[in-house]
Amino acid sequence: MADLLSFYCEDETKLLEFGQSFALGLKNYLLQDSNRSLVIYLNGELGAGKTTLTRSIVRAFGHQGNVKSPTYTLVEEYHLDPLNIYHFDLYRLADPEELEFMGIRDYFKPQTLCLLEWASKGEGMIPEADFVIQIDYMNEGRQITIVPQNQPATDILVNFNQK
Repeated sequence: MADLLSFYCEDETKLLEFGQSFALGLKNYLLQDSNRSLVIYLNGELGAGKTTLTRSIVRAFGHQGNVKSPTYTLVEEYHLDPLNIYHFDLYRLADPEELEFMGIRDYFKPQTLCLLEWASKGEGMIPEADFVIQIDYMNEGRQITIVPQNQPATDILVNFNQK
């Protein structure tokens, strides 16, 4: 597997630009085959930029409306023909079993991109990640580290890194 990719975003604008660029690679991969899907875990402290990054990715896929944090609803859905994007925030989840009651397995199907904040709280009920993205505070900006978890993710990351 390819090594991780790590870089610094000095401000929110750079974080949004990264999200748009990264989303293009995700979109190209997903649209090649109608059976494809991707799961991305977004890790970082409160306020680090997980929802900001998600907003950028969702908009790069064509969503024109508001992209808000699903902290209280657990999931926000974006139906963008032919893809669906699901943004989860599991921060307030008391027990992973709660995910079973909301039908969590129904979200992880072909032609979906699932972005999960605080994925560790859903351990045992959610699929393994294709990518793990860590966002850390650094100086005034953010350090972004992307770790592919399988060969398709590695291929996406290698192509992204060559641009």
